[in-house]
Amino acid sequence: MSEYSRAVRFEEVKKRIENLKKVIEHHRYAYHVLDRQEISDAALDSLKHELKTLEDEFPQFRTADSPTQRVGGAVLEKFKKVPHISPMFSLEDAFSPEDIHDWVARIEKKLGRAFQTNEQELYCDLKMDGLALELTYEGGILVKAATRGDGKVGEDVTQNIQTIDAIPLQLRGVFPHMFIARGEVFLSKKEFDRINREQKKKGGKEYANPRNVAAGSIRQLDPAVTASRKLDFFAYGIAGESGDKKYLKEYPSRSKEYEALRNFGIKTNPHGMVVHSAEEAIAFREEWAKKREKLPYEIDGIVVTINSNALYDKLGAVGKARRGSIAYKFAPEEATTIVGDIIIQVGRTGALTPVAHLEPVSVGGVMVSRATLHNEDEIARLGVKIGDTVIVGRAGDVIPDIKEVIKKLRTGKEKAFYMPRACPVCKEKIIKEGAIHKCINKKCPARHREHLYHFASRVAFDVEGLGPKIIDALLDSGLIQDAGDLFELKEGDIAPLERFGEKSAENLIRAIHERKKITLPRFLMALGILHVGEETAYDLANHFGSIEKIQFASKEEIESIENIGVIVAKSIYNWFRDAYNLHALKKLQKHVTISHHAKKGGTKLKGKTFVLTGSLTSMIRDDAKARIRELGGDVSSSVSAETDYVVAGEEVGSKLEKAEKLGITILTEEEFLKMIK
Repeated sequence: MSEYSRAVRFEEVKKRIENLKKVIEHHRYAYHVLDRQEISDAALDSLKHELKTLEDEFPQFRTADSPTQRVGGAVLEKFKKVPHISPMFSLEDAFSPEDIHDWVARIEKKLGRAFQTNEQELYCDLKMDGLALELTYEGGILVKAATRGDGKVGEDVTQNIQTIDAIPLQLRGVFPHMFIARGEVFLSKKEFDRINREQKKKGGKEYANPRNVAAGSIRQLDPAVTASRKLDFFAYGIAGESGDKKYLKEYPSRSKEYEALRNFGIKTNPHGMVVHSAEEAIAFREEWAKKREKLPYEIDGIVVTINSNALYDKLGAVGKARRGSIAYKFAPEEATTIVGDIIIQVGRTGALTPVAHLEPVSVGGVMVSRATLHNEDEIARLGVKIGDTVIVGRAGDVIPDIKEVIKKLRTGKEKAFYMPRACPVCKEKIIKEGAIHKCINKKCPARHREHLYHFASRVAFDVEGLGPKIIDALLDSGLIQDAGDLFELKEGDIAPLERFGEKSAENLIRAIHERKKITLPRFLMALGILHVGEETAYDLANHFGSIEKIQFASKEEIESIENIGVIVAKSIYNWFRDAYNLHALKKLQKHVTISHHAKKGGTKLKGKTFVLTGSLTSMIRDDAKARIRELGGDVSSSVSAETDYVVAGEEVGSKLEKAEKLGITILTEEEFLKMIK
């Protein structure tokens, strides 16, 4: 081949290599930055293969920005230290709307004034759960990549970063000669699962979370290991020296930085946006708290930043964090708290479940006050004692449990817990079947859930949403044993149960707490005393006026009340002398306020007995009964010769027919309303 032909050939190869690099970079940019795939993976691989073949044949045309250089270099002995142009600060954490408002207040205090209209913009971005990275470009070529390190000095990981396809080796468009971008390297959920599957096949240890894999991959001394893990990257800012006027002119806001990064071909999170108030930032966080599971990568919150770079720069830093940014994190799935007590709950099968009663703590965004300890073996495994500081975890639909005891925080006052030898409810013998301790008494009060169904029913505490199936779930999970336990539940205790989410748990807890105040007749009904129905409850309330007077009344005094006979009086008297009942009563009185019961004051309906049938449209039946009693009348559930009036609403039953046969006066709802005015 002549010199001329060789020169022509060289020029053609050089041009082909340059064109291949441009095309491959275009598709990298389209896929990673624009989230658009224009050709198949196979076609792109073919282009890369051709490029590598040409560069191997003509190494003089191989450059540092070539896509072929992503394969990484030789194995390193160690990482070199690299100083940052300006500190890579960490972020202050916020966990609640109050924390965000406090952050704004601190900024305004630092400024000595309220935000001006043009300063109220905030930039919100998703907070990636990855590893912070600094990229340095000279003449548009990536020349250095460094970890955050201690914020002032990081480690040079350039060889490893060159293997990450999401990071451009050469900038696009019109860029400054020296350009430094900062962002986060992370691993997708899909890739994390793939790596763990491979680990499992090899019999290796599975990784705990994507962040650990990403961090470990970046710090591999062998770049080939990094290359084997398909890491991703999002930039979150452009680095400049503090007070640099040229920098502030080119990038007056955080949103302009993001725009420039995308124009230069560097990937940013597509969900970031400018908001105009703290309330909008809070709403942004709430939106992504709900949508985070649908993302292909892990996030642990959002980052809220003052959008104006001039103001951001003016605010400076405090400690290791910039005043102008804050990480508004999602609620942690783990938290520390103290075990106040360990209580045994007896389920419907007689199984004894130890449940840790905790100092209430927020886990996963909801308050938790209970954690199951499962059985004696689990207590031994954890080594948990009453008074211990523990780590409590709650993930997805799992009931909160104790993950670990922080034994270094023990004071010596902690108490060991031992499973009881007798049932804590009925005192009968306990047997052990495998890991489970059981009460053998089939008549144990704790195994009778009908009382709890009655307690929550419309005629008693009337707790909205607390039906038999929910009560069964609470009992079976060991969260409650008696009615008093209901008032000690927190949202996080019940949210993981089947049929529940966080919103329904919040609604049920609210419904329970709304019933903390109750009338004496309803309270007596709720206790489930044998033979005490609605009328007897009102008779007792009218005669005694308080639960204390009923509790300490003699059998003879109870028997002296009109309509209460010997058998009913004995049942009431004995109920208040049973140790289990008194314990349950005392527990209830800690949480419930029984409103003062005034004896019948009106006389308009004195001596008249009413029966209500059908549904009323103007008031609920219980209110109608209460009004009758206020006016001195009595209410009965059945029609008899002693009935004076039957109030007939809509869809009446057989009571109306019986009343007609007995010649009893029948009132329409309208007539009844006129009577009780």
